[in-house]
Amino acid sequence: MVFSTSFGNDRVPGAGVTAVLGPTNTGKTHLAIERMLAHSSGLIGLPLRLLAREVYNKIADRAGIDNVALVTGEEKIKPKAPRFWVSTVEAMPRDLDVSFLAVDEIQIAADLERGHVFTDRILNRRGRDETLLLGAATMRPMIERLLPGASIITRPRLSQLEFAGDRKITRQPRRTAIVAFSADEVYAIAELIRRQHGGAAVVLGSLSPRTRNAQVAMFQNGDVDYLVATDAVGMGLNLDVDHVAFASDRKYDGYQFRRLTPAEFAQIAGRAGRATRNGTFGTTGRCAPFEPELVNALQNHTFDAVKVLQWRNAKLDFASLGALQVSLALSPNHEALTRAPVAEDLRVLEHVARDAEVRNLAHGAAAVERLWEACQVPDYRKLSPAAHAELVTTLYGFLMQKGRIPDAWFAAQVDQANRTDGDIDTLSGRIAQIRTWTFVANRPDWLYDPDHWQGITRELENKLSDALHERLTERFVDRRTSVLMRRLRENSVLNTEIGKTGEVIVEGHVIGRLDGFTFAPDAAEAGSDAKALQAAAQQVLAREIDARAEKLGAAPDEQFVLTSDGTIRWTGDAVAKLVAAEDALHPRLRIISDERLTGASREAVQTRLDLWLKTHIEKLLGPLFELSKAEDLQGIARGIAFQLVEALGVLERAKIAAEMKDLDQPSRAALRKYGVRFGAYHIYFPQLLKPAARSLASLLWAEKQSNADMAALSNVQHLASSGRTSFPVDKALPRDAYRVLGYRQCGERAVRVDILERLADLIRPALAWRETSPGEKPAGAFDGRGFVVTQAMTSLTGSAGEDFASILRALGYRMDRRPPLPPKPVEAAPAEATEAVAETTETVAGTTETVAAETPTVEA
Repeated sequence: MVFSTSFGNDRVPGAGVTAVLGPTNTGKTHLAIERMLAHSSGLIGLPLRLLAREVYNKIADRAGIDNVALVTGEEKIKPKAPRFWVSTVEAMPRDLDVSFLAVDEIQIAADLERGHVFTDRILNRRGRDETLLLGAATMRPMIERLLPGASIITRPRLSQLEFAGDRKITRQPRRTAIVAFSADEVYAIAELIRRQHGGAAVVLGSLSPRTRNAQVAMFQNGDVDYLVATDAVGMGLNLDVDHVAFASDRKYDGYQFRRLTPAEFAQIAGRAGRATRNGTFGTTGRCAPFEPELVNALQNHTFDAVKVLQWRNAKLDFASLGALQVSLALSPNHEALTRAPVAEDLRVLEHVARDAEVRNLAHGAAAVERLWEACQVPDYRKLSPAAHAELVTTLYGFLMQKGRIPDAWFAAQVDQANRTDGDIDTLSGRIAQIRTWTFVANRPDWLYDPDHWQGITRELENKLSDALHERLTERFVDRRTSVLMRRLRENSVLNTEIGKTGEVIVEGHVIGRLDGFTFAPDAAEAGSDAKALQAAAQQVLAREIDARAEKLGAAPDEQFVLTSDGTIRWTGDAVAKLVAAEDALHPRLRIISDERLTGASREAVQTRLDLWLKTHIEKLLGPLFELSKAEDLQGIARGIAFQLVEALGVLERAKIAAEMKDLDQPSRAALRKYGVRFGAYHIYFPQLLKPAARSLASLLWAEKQSNADMAALSNVQHLASSGRTSFPVDKALPRDAYRVLGYRQCGERAVRVDILERLADLIRPALAWRETSPGEKPAGAFDGRGFVVTQAMTSLTGSAGEDFASILRALGYRMDRRPPLPPKPVEAAPAEATEAVAETTETVAGTTETVAAETPTVEA
């Protein structure tokens, strides 16, 4: 049945037509399926290939696959005698006589690009017994004006739609669809969701139906909880969405960037909530908050009625190329209709019509109609009209000159897209190419064996679509996290174990590491699901920590190590940290653990570590503890002992010079009994100058100092621990730090205190020697109360030249240069006559002429 827009028929235009109108989630499409199955035959036109495939599957499940046909621009499934036909609106067969006919989403008739096709179906396509037009309530005035006599049924939404305000992208609730209007923005949001929540499915209009289905399936089955999409999500996709968040409110409609209309907002927001489950919508990202008027319209489904439908003449004149163009340019004769803007196929026709060869071929109605059919090939590749027109010209030339498109040429075009390597954009481009060839293969008389090529192109499109789905998933989904999240939501008992090196493994995936008694989640688990993953491992972690606590409580001393930064490690794991106390020899311990180490297990760990630390300190610094407990020391001796313990075993003699003057010999003897040595420069324990003891002492001292001191100390501590007799001074380290390390800062070198005493032992006899002294002359002796610097002295300190000179100056000696001594008889010339000479202060005056030139001298 054909409806004339002149309204000149005797029959009422709306006779037999029922318009079922209402917002999203009113069950309109479900009603159409039920009504069609109640008839002997039927045809339903749907707005998207994706939705057509979904409805086809539903009907085929109920009526049998042999009774249902699917017809779209790129796919045809035609059993021998189908009763029911499912199609996209554009591909609805024209020659079918069916009992039932339905057109879905009729409000698209107002769309500038596709509207004229829907308008034609509304006006001119009918079922013998029943016709259903399904769409938004905004179409009611149009139906009443264009189809008087039609029955109009309004269906309420099955669930409520409520406004949830504005939230950050990373704070969106689970089961959210985030909507943007450019691929770049969709990708950026999906990347962010991946980092925070494990992954997101991606839906864009440019994706092939198979890829979109695969992405949507991830969301539907719970592999991911977020969907990031363009407005392609607003129609035909039945999704389990609880919330729709608009990240943008502007789109490019093919002509300009503009804000969405309230009805368009509603179409997308209406995806939230299914059946009787309520849904919410809101804003996020760069989208400005919705004004109260828009919120009210979306919640109550009150929108301005559609005022005009797009129309293009469907009764075309193929007598000539000019006649075709004239018929396409006709205007409607009803005020509710407006001539549609020049569409893609018209722009292509204008381009090819300028080609002389095309004009030569386009003679006669059949040739002109064939040209128009060629112009219907969609520009999936999104080329310019001129570039797409070149393809159409080539196809038309083959069809008119050869009758068919040559297999060799077609095979070469298909083969160019037969590669699955490349990134998302590359694969999307190849899918656009193959969709073009799939469309061509579905023309019934364009190829010699269309069925064969339909199979080839469909298989290739599927292969490319699967590869694109894989790339999208690799980029925007952390599969490990998504699988774990799904299992958690299903309340499944997850297989969790602790690896030999502490890795925490849930369902075969490492989610973190147990270091001692602290669980550190993997860096990839930094999003909001990290706590859920830890909860999955909580039971096994608690068991493992309790077992480790029990094991540590019985561990031998050899398994513990105190590192230079104050950390106690047990079998390599950090389990405690030193904390400064008033008494440096009795520091406190802070257990390194998280909240899982509690109760008796924590007490056992604390007790064992406290005992080990006490034993360790007493073992390395034992003489200090013995001295502090000495009961036979009295008076000055007890005071010196106290200061020596406070100084951790090394005390500068100059600081207790007054006490030393008054210390009698019995008291000195008492202190020596405990291992104390009285040196020229220090009072100290020789036993405690070993690297291990000094390293521990310096660590205990550093715990009470500033962070700056500790940082500088760590730089030289390893030098002291190596047992060196001296090393270069670090000016950032305070003098007291060198003392605690067992060294004294002397000029440019730090010299170990026992080495200074040995140096003093070498210098003392050399200074005391005189020409009249009995016995052998000491090495370095120089009559005149100076001394000669010998190799033994420099070797002892591991320094020479100016470094050694700076040591002597720091000890109170003065360097002096003297001319060479006059020659002496060989038998009387001492070997040291050519060596450096040092002298005491008392002999400086009037003696310089007797000292060798360029010979350094030292005064004390």
